[in-house]
Amino acid sequence: MNRRDLSVAILSIEGTNNDEELRVALGALGARPEIVDLNQFEGRDVPSRARRRLDDYQALFLPGGFSAGDYVRAGAILAARVRASIGPALEEFARRGHLVGGICNGFQVLTELGMLPGRPDGSLGTADAVLMANASGRFECRPTFVAWQGGSFPALKDVPKGTRFLFPSAHAEGQFVLGGDAPARRRALEASGQILFRWVAPDGGPAEYPWNPNGSADNIAGITNPAGNVFGLMPHPERAFFRAQTPDWTRSGPPDGYGDGHRFLDAVLSYAERHG
Repeated sequence: MNRRDLSVAILSIEGTNNDEELRVALGALGARPEIVDLNQFEGRDVPSRARRRLDDYQALFLPGGFSAGDYVRAGAILAARVRASIGPALEEFARRGHLVGGICNGFQVLTELGMLPGRPDGSLGTADAVLMANASGRFECRPTFVAWQGGSFPALKDVPKGTRFLFPSAHAEGQFVLGGDAPARRRALEASGQILFRWVAPDGGPAEYPWNPNGSADNIAGITNPAGNVFGLMPHPERAFFRAQTPDWTRSGPPDGYGDGHRFLDAVLSYAERHG
């Protein structure tokens, strides 16, 4: 599939607020992104011409923000609505190998749906992990660094392990916590290649606060499902897409270049092209 034929849905409801930034980034990379309100998938309170089916798209992104005000828990209400409306279609979409990505609030939603860390059969289920309140007890917003862990995420298979990316963070609930025997489960995620990114310090070494902004154990900043086609991360690559969005843009070259979000999202779309 050619990039220009790649239709990407960016799921939106009240409270999502990074959908437009993500649409601009994916469009600049040559894809055909569309912000789709969940009502359009549900076919509720919209004219027939505005209704959409998940099968109309080759990839799905759940953007950042505060969906439904993050009442109950971050992402919980959107996850419940997705499960009740397009849950079976979403299961089948992911089982066919289509890319499903969650950024910040989107990561929280995919975790609430049980799609991350995920089950071998790809089914939705009861959440067995959560993105809890930051250890600092407050909203954290700053440039942060993550390092690719060389795992099972096929979109980055040609990127050297340890490659560092600068992605801004902006969240109050990003502390990744696993249920049950958490240390053993983190080791299992490591062994299966499901740890996508870890927080790192500016020099690439292990992160401590504030470079790990939320206190996640083992500096986990993003994970994938066992198949590698569903992923979530807490920081925002779409907010570091253009060089002018980066904190050092006045010192690192002309402002019309690109930041680390460009190379990450470009790699993600290349994967989606191959599996569209």
